Amino acid sequence: MNFSNLFALEDIVTQPLFYIFVAFSALLGFAFFRGKRVNDRMFRGAFQDLIDVFRPVDQTFTNIGGSIGYHAQLSARKADVVEKVEATITFLPRQALLWMPISLLIRKYDRLFITLYLRHRPLAEGHLIEKGYAGFRGPKITNAARLQQEQVRWGNSDFLLYYANETIRQRLRQFLNRRETPGTIRHIALVPEEKKCFVFMIPTRGQVAAHLSPVYQWLPSVLKMPGK
Repeated sequence: MNFSNLFALEDIVTQPLFYIFVAFSALLGFAFFRGKRVNDRMFRGAFQDLIDVFRPVDQTFTNIGGSIGYHAQLSARKADVVEKVEATITFLPRQALLWMPISLLIRKYDRLFITLYLRHRPLAEGHLIEKGYAGFRGPKITNAARLQQEQVRWGNSDFLLYYANETIRQRLRQFLNRRETPGTIRHIALVPEEKKCFVFMIPTRGQVAAHLSPVYQWLPSVLKMPGK
């Protein structure tokens, strides 16, 4: 037996740095499992809210990379103004303690992207997008150059309103005026060319349905419905 190696090992385990290393490793492990549980609860809560709002006839959920996020496809009822719904939720890396502070600076929050495939075209193109989101790594509005634009106050936030004509401007403003605050909504887009409505929101637990349902109920007023 090599007693010199044994004594060296004993020296290591009695060093303060060894206990710091063990404690830090335990902290990383705790953060990993806790972060996964938090993200899993958020995913289940957000997608249950989607089901409650749209009441689909069928739905599928797909993991898109461990704790990174999930994708959902919902098939709507035939009488619905929406043909189908696709949603992607992506999370802050709560399971990665060392990366989490950097992600908070870069991404800031969890994200829920919702695409509504419409049975009827919107009256015209229009967007309500939070000014801060539009300016910081936000989406680029393809037709922004040919849309009119104005800044509006919604609750405590500044939003940019893009519109192709006065009718869609009025409908977007009506929606805004009926809701005191945007809640967790950061972008609503109506795109006739694609026959779609896009919604981007922060998937705060217990708040998805509360802020998405008014958008869904408002949709018929901005679509070219038969007989209108």
